[in-house]
Amino acid sequence: MADKPLEGVRVIEFGTLIAGPFCTRVLAEFGAEVIKIETPGSGDPLRTWRKLHGDTSLWWYVQARNKQSVTLNLKSPEGVEIARRLIADADIVVENFRPGVMEKLGLGWAVLSADNPGLVMVRLSGFGQTGPYRDQPGFGTIAESMGGMRYVTGYPDRPPVKAGISIGDSIAALWAALGALMALRHREVNGGAGQVVDVALYEAVFAMMESLVPEFDMFGYVRERTGNVMPGITPSNTHTARDDKHVIIGANGDAIFKRLMLAIERADLANDPVLADNAGRDARADAIYAAIDDWVGRHDAATVLERLKAADVPVSSVYSVADMFADPQFLARGMFESLALPDGGRVRAPGVVPRLTETPGATQWPGPALGAHTVAVLEQLGMTAAQIAGLRERGVI
Repeated sequence: MADKPLEGVRVIEFGTLIAGPFCTRVLAEFGAEVIKIETPGSGDPLRTWRKLHGDTSLWWYVQARNKQSVTLNLKSPEGVEIARRLIADADIVVENFRPGVMEKLGLGWAVLSADNPGLVMVRLSGFGQTGPYRDQPGFGTIAESMGGMRYVTGYPDRPPVKAGISIGDSIAALWAALGALMALRHREVNGGAGQVVDVALYEAVFAMMESLVPEFDMFGYVRERTGNVMPGITPSNTHTARDDKHVIIGANGDAIFKRLMLAIERADLANDPVLADNAGRDARADAIYAAIDDWVGRHDAATVLERLKAADVPVSSVYSVADMFADPQFLARGMFESLALPDGGRVRAPGVVPRLTETPGATQWPGPALGAHTVAVLEQLGMTAAQIAGLRERGVI
């Protein structure tokens, strides 16, 4: 990973499943050395989630790419001692256990920061390290509910719905990666002190909720579910074409709205002075959406896309993954990487984002086999083959 932006940064990961491992995946993609600590014999449960290739999840190969897998029994004093030695020489440690678990293991902040004063400890949990809910279990679904996302997602006459991915965990992971890098920057610039980055999943979601808080505080306004409509911003909606395919049209800019109305042969709406700004359009949203629905419903999706793109109106069909695989923009930007699997086969995986022009991220290897790097990492600690064999016999690794 030469010439990568995080080259030389060492990360020890104690995470499982999504939030912690996604955070460290981002760091690993940009050159950090990530050593993932896993339980001997079982490892991260994500290894067997969703679709499997043989006995290994395809998701695992992506989520753990560029990471080293080391097995350690953290219920063993020897395992904890090895973990402390690894962390003593690390820049970042990431964990997403329930608050207090690391302390019970003997790997709490007080211990680790005494060993390594420059350490950045990233702690992801459902509700954070403090507060009355700190000891409650909290997954991404709970964070999405408590953080406000679920309440505003769906249709007003139906129960709230979820996104089709673990969005709460992923949002928290990105905040965690950002927090880790800010803490490293502080350490480099302001004297070398480490610190804790405390990421609560519900707060990570809450931070994305746009104007929810000030609108309620000033006006008592509670944003409700509005289906596919973007509340207060018109027009932005999903429409169904004659061939039953769905297209999304975003024409809430003043000039764009006028171009859209001309494209759908509604010059009366395009030239109506009341509709020249968003406030006027939002007051007449029902009439505007009825006009768009009528026009889209009289044409196949391909025609809708062709005409609106020609009019420079933001529009897209609703992509499935099959659509992505065939799309020239995805292909031109290299958004699919081919990963070599242990059995010699290959599988395509998402490309690395964001794009850095001089020091881009990259995939060096897919998610490793359980414990694939244990011996190499222990040898770096100065352990002999006999010592490593003894650890294996005692169930430490």
